[in-house]
Amino acid sequence: MDLNLKNPLVFFDLETTGINITRDRIVEISVLKVHPNGKEETKTRRINPEMPIPPESTAIHGITDEDVKDCPTFKQVAKSFADLLEGCDMAGFNSSRFDVPMLTEEFLRAGVDFDTDKKKFVDVQIIFHRKEQRTLEAAYAFYCNKKLENAHSAEADVIATYEVLKSQLDRYNDLENDINFLSKEYSSFNNNVDLAGRIIFNDKGVEVFNFGKHRGKSVTEVLNKEPSYYSWMMDGDFPRNTKQVLTKLRLRDING
Repeated sequence: MDLNLKNPLVFFDLETTGINITRDRIVEISVLKVHPNGKEETKTRRINPEMPIPPESTAIHGITDEDVKDCPTFKQVAKSFADLLEGCDMAGFNSSRFDVPMLTEEFLRAGVDFDTDKKKFVDVQIIFHRKEQRTLEAAYAFYCNKKLENAHSAEADVIATYEVLKSQLDRYNDLENDINFLSKEYSSFNNNVDLAGRIIFNDKGVEVFNFGKHRGKSVTEVLNKEPSYYSWMMDGDFPRNTKQVLTKLRLRDING
C-alpha cells in the first residue's frame, strides 16, 4: 500500500557511539524521503563524532574510527540536514525513544533550530509491538516475507522500516493510511513533555517531574518553592532538550 501523505515523510535511522543521549554522538545518518507524489530519495552520510567509537558499538554497526576520521562533524552538516527535514514529518523504528531525542540533542548542540512541535512522528516499532511484539529483523520477515540483510547498517534498517510500514497498512484494516492518525493514535507511547521523559503530563494535564525526589510533583510548584532546583538541572547531566523545555516552563510561569 502506498502511503497517503500530505507532507513529505522522512524515514531515518542513526548509528551512534552508544545509547547515552547526552554523551554519545552520531556516526551515520540514513534517510529515505518519500514525497506525496510517491517520489523517493535515499541519502546516507557518515559523521565524525569527535570522540572514539567504542569497540562494542563498532561490533554492532561495523563503523570504526578510521572509517569516519575524514568525515564532516554533525555541526558541519546540521544546517543542510535541517533544511532537508523542513516541512517534513518523520518516521523510524524505535525512533521515539532513541533516534528523535538523539537527533534533537545533536541539533541543539550544533545551535541549529529543530522544532519537533511542528512535526508528526511515526514509530513503526510501536505499531509492531502493539500488534506482534518483535524486532526489526522479525518485523521484516513477518510483514515483508524477506530476510533483512546487513541489519544494523543505517541504510538497510531505514529501507526495511519503510517497507514494514507499508506492509502494516496492507495487513491491518484499523490502521488509517494517514500520518496524523499513525502519529497520534499508534506512535504515541507516553505523555512526555520533553523527549527524554524527565518531565511528563499527569492525568490532569499538568507538567510534573518524572524522576528523583520530586517525581510526580508539579514543575511550577517545585521551582517556586525550590528555585535552586532549576540551576541544579541546568548544570546537571540532562539532555539539552530537557533543559530547553524546563526553561520554557520557567519563563512561562515567570511571565504569567
